[in-house]
Amino acid sequence: MTRSRLSRFATVALIPAAALTLNAAAWAQSPPATPPAASTPATPPATPAPAAAAPTTPAPATPETPAPVAPAPPPAAAQAPATPPAPQVQVADPFGEEITLSPKQMVTFVGKANWDSAFDTLMDAFKQITTVLDKQGVKSSGNPMIVYTTTDDTGFTFLAEIPVDQEVKNLPKAMKMGLSPDGKALKFVHRGSYDNMDNTYEAITNHLDDKKLEAKDTFIEEYMVDPLKTAEDKLVINVYVPLK
Repeated sequence: MTRSRLSRFATVALIPAAALTLNAAAWAQSPPATPPAASTPATPPATPAPAAAAPTTPAPATPETPAPVAPAPPPAAAQAPATPPAPQVQVADPFGEEITLSPKQMVTFVGKANWDSAFDTLMDAFKQITTVLDKQGVKSSGNPMIVYTTTDDTGFTFLAEIPVDQEVKNLPKAMKMGLSPDGKALKFVHRGSYDNMDNTYEAITNHLDDKKLEAKDTFIEEYMVDPLKTAEDKLVINVYVPLK
């Protein structure tokens, strides 16, 4: 809060009047004043000549104040470097995702393998199919797949399949045209070597038990990278488990 102050001062001067008393008697006894002699009129003083007007000194000219000059705008700030994009975060792979498989036209190799040489046998099957397609000028239309039809402690039977957009003729005895499995399935993802897939399948079995789901006897592996050109420990394989 602001406090305002107001001071007022008034000065009053009082001057008393002087009373003058004349003594009549004293005045009467005083001899009459001798009349003054006629005085010679004084010569009036000469009127002084007017002084010459002093020259007027012109007031100094007020210097003209120049208009203020607007300061030059500062140089444009250097453009800040673009913020680098945030690094991509690896999204968790699907594990037990419910999907529906659609049938695809395949060139199929029918084979059998034991577990000790499983990966080499599967890769050899893909090589044989690729050789046939290259000779006929047919290109693959998708990712190669392995369908396990039966398994036991020593080995398994399988279908090595490569999708194509056209029917391929003159196939060797071990090959045929066919369709890939279709229907409802669960999707899992494996990353790494084929030999380490035991861990993935163990996790799949535990998932099915926990969810009380019943699977068919068929397992499907889709190779998301070319298995013939990719280091084995860099494989990415989608595993599909068809449900009953």
